Amino acid sequence: MKPARSLVLSLVTALAATLGAAGVALPAFAAGPTASFVKTADWGSGWEGKYTITNGGSSTINGWSLAFDLPSGTTLGSYWDALLTSAGQRHTFTNRSWNGTIAPGASVSFGFLASGSGSPSGCQLNGAACGGGTPPTTPPPTTPPPTTPPPTTPPPTTPPPTDPPTGDLPKHLLTGYWHNFDNPAVELRLRDVPNEYDLVAVAFAEATATPGALTFGIDPGLATALGGYTDADFTADVRTLHSRGKRVILSVGGETGRVTVNNAASATAFADTAAALIARYGFDGIDIDLENGLNPTYMAQALRALRAKVGSSLIIAMAPQTIDMQNPAGGYFKLALDIKDILTVVNTQFYNSGAMLGCDQNAAYGQGTVNFIVALACIQLEAGLRPDQVGLGLPAGPGAAGGGIVAPSVVNAALDCLALGTNCGSFRPPRTYPGIRGAMTWSVNWDVSNGNGFANAVGPHLDTLP
Repeated sequence: MKPARSLVLSLVTALAATLGAAGVALPAFAAGPTASFVKTADWGSGWEGKYTITNGGSSTINGWSLAFDLPSGTTLGSYWDALLTSAGQRHTFTNRSWNGTIAPGASVSFGFLASGSGSPSGCQLNGAACGGGTPPTTPPPTTPPPTTPPPTTPPPTTPPPTDPPTGDLPKHLLTGYWHNFDNPAVELRLRDVPNEYDLVAVAFAEATATPGALTFGIDPGLATALGGYTDADFTADVRTLHSRGKRVILSVGGETGRVTVNNAASATAFADTAAALIARYGFDGIDIDLENGLNPTYMAQALRALRAKVGSSLIIAMAPQTIDMQNPAGGYFKLALDIKDILTVVNTQFYNSGAMLGCDQNAAYGQGTVNFIVALACIQLEAGLRPDQVGLGLPAGPGAAGGGIVAPSVVNAALDCLALGTNCGSFRPPRTYPGIRGAMTWSVNWDVSNGNGFANAVGPHLDTLP
C-alpha cells in the first residue's frame, strides 16, 4: 500500500492529466511561504504599507527575508516589526528576534511609511517570488545608496493614523520621576505629585545579592525628612494616584544602579521579583533606567516573562542616555526594537550629553537646543520605533542635571517640530510624527523645587498636540 502522501500525488497527477486532455486550464497553486502587500492608508504625498507573510507549507519557517523595489521618487520612512537594510531603491526587511518563526498556516506582518506615490515591485520572499514559485533569474539591483541627504522641506501635516490604541493612558504623556531618597530637592509624599503628571516613575528599585533580583522599600532618609512615611503610606498613595487616573511604575537603575540581567537565571529572578513588587505595591509597570550597561537578549527575556506574569496592561518604559540611542545595534536601542510589540515608551535623556550627530548625520548638534532634541529623537523615529513609543526626556530646571537644561518653551518647540513641523530650528525632520508620545522630566521633585515650571508649561501643551 502506498503512503498517503504518495497516493494523493498520484491522484493529483491523474486528475491533471484528465483535465488537461479535456482542455480545462488548471489554476496555479502556490505552496509554501507567500507574501501579500496592501496600502493601509494613502494621503497623496505618502502612504502606509503592510506586508503579511503566510506559511502555506507543511514545515515551520525559521527566519524570513522580504525584499522589494520602490520607484525613484518614493522613499521609505519609519518601519516596525522588522529590521531593514537598503541598497538604492531595493529594500530588504528581515524578521525580528520574536517573529521569525512561522508555523504552518500562520502569518506575521510588518509595516512601514513611505513618501511619494509609488508602490513596491519585484517582491522576493526568502529568495523566491512573493506569490510563490521559483526564484527569478534576474538578480536584484545592487545600485549603491544615494549620497543625497534626506529632504529638509516641511513634511505633510496629515499622515495616516498609525498609532495603536493607548488603553487607559493618554495619547500624549507627561512622565516624571519621584525620589525615593533624600537630596537637595523638595521631598514629597507620592500623593503630593502635581496633577499634570500622567505617569510617575518611582526611583528606584535596588539590586539584591541574587543577580537580577529586585527589592524596594521606602528609604529611611526620606521617611525621616517627611516626618514619617511608611511602606503602607506609600501603597495607599499609589491607590490615591490611581483614583486620579494616574499610573505609577517602578524604575530600575539610575546612575548608581547595579541591577544585572545577563543570563537566563538572572532574567527569571528579575521577572519573579518585579512581579512580586508590582503585586505588593500596586505598580502599573516597570521602567528600565540602567546607566551602566545591559544585555538586550536577557533583559528582553526578563521583560517578556514579566509581561506573561502581569498581563497585557503592563507598562514598560525606558530612560536610556542619549548615547545609548545613537545606533540601532547598540544594547538599549536593540532592546527597544526587540520588544517593540510590548514596549510602551522610551524617554531618552536628552541631557548630560555634549554635542552629538542627529538622524541626518551631517552635523553635531549641541545639547540644550531644539535642534539637538529633534535631530536625536529623529534617529529613533526613523530607525524603527513608532512615534507613540518616543518621548523627550529633559531636566526640570536648575539642580536637576549637569548639562542640557532647557526652558520648558524649548521642550514645547521640539514637540511642535516633531508633531506638526512648526517651531523647528535649522534642522527639520524628514516628516512629521503627530503621535509623538510626550515628554519626561527628571524629576518631579526638582520641578516642584523650581516652581512647577516644567509641568505647568509642558503638560497643557501636550494636550494641544494632534
